[in-house]
Amino acid sequence: MQIRIATSEDLDDLVRIYAAARRYMAEHGNPHQWGDGRPSPEEIASSVEEGAYRVGVDEDDRAHFAFTIYNEEDPTYQQIYDGAWLNDEPYVTIHRVASDGTMRGVFSSVLARAKDEASKLGIRNLRIDTHNDNLTMQHIVAKAGFSYCGIIHLEDGDPRLAYQLVL
Repeated sequence: MQIRIATSEDLDDLVRIYAAARRYMAEHGNPHQWGDGRPSPEEIASSVEEGAYRVGVDEDDRAHFAFTIYNEEDPTYQQIYDGAWLNDEPYVTIHRVASDGTMRGVFSSVLARAKDEASKLGIRNLRIDTHNDNLTMQHIVAKAGFSYCGIIHLEDGDPRLAYQLVL
């Protein structure tokens, strides 16, 4: 398994991966997080164009998992409720982690890539958020050493559980 920056040639695989992730989440008690078809193909294409998407690929270069990485301040992280960030230093944000379910250890790979990219930028903090009903992600994030910090709200007002890892 290798991780690379996604290209426009990966769009069909990305749409397929998110469809599989939505099915998984719906079957495991989280039908609302991406139940509205998000991220949409247009949102995916825009993030690919920005260079934010990473894909985990097999030996045939077919994508099986995806995520985005941003190294600028996330506007939805400016206000945190019922808690506090561990520090106010620069951070890399991991968003939209999704898998088609065919590979194991996906989040470990995502985390290793995010740590590597943060290190190259001289950044020592990672942040991530997830839906209250996404018990799978909550478990994985805690197991990876992230600390729960509080609640943030997306642009549409939806609350998310926010986590931070100091490297």
